[in-house]
Amino acid sequence: MSFEPAPTRLQRIFPAFLIIVGVSALIMAYTAEYAFGLEPCNLCLLQRIPYVLIAVVGWMGIKHPEWVSPGNLTAIAGMIFFAGAVLAVYHVGVEQHVWQSAAGCGGEAGAQVSANQLLQALQDKPPKPCDEVDWTLFGVSMATYNAFFSFVMAGMTFNVARRIWITS
Repeated sequence: MSFEPAPTRLQRIFPAFLIIVGVSALIMAYTAEYAFGLEPCNLCLLQRIPYVLIAVVGWMGIKHPEWVSPGNLTAIAGMIFFAGAVLAVYHVGVEQHVWQSAAGCGGEAGAQVSANQLLQALQDKPPKPCDEVDWTLFGVSMATYNAFFSFVMAGMTFNVARRIWITS
């Protein structure tokens, strides 16, 4: 009975793991939105993008492994997770009123608005404010959980990349 070395196993399994993480996070976000009626703000919607990218990177690792080396692919995933963590920390800062959002998360009007634009804006539903927290678990918002999870995943992913590079 022969065993594969750990890096070979990681190179084969990790892209599938990335797909599972990306798709699972998106399923949770859409379930919260559509099944439980939690309306996402602009920053919540932006925080979904890294998970889409993670699933795409995992798919590339499975379907087209010749496009990028396993170590580099994993490092790219780590950078995406880190960017997602930074975005989530920014959202937490907005929720906690540490700073104001620059993502159009409120009802700020432009400098000049025509009468027709004003009438249309009055009929449209205003965007959900990004500093309004709809749901918490143990007093912690979803953005905070996302920041923690993304930082953990970034660290884990960078560690996997390091292990692959060392043994390559």
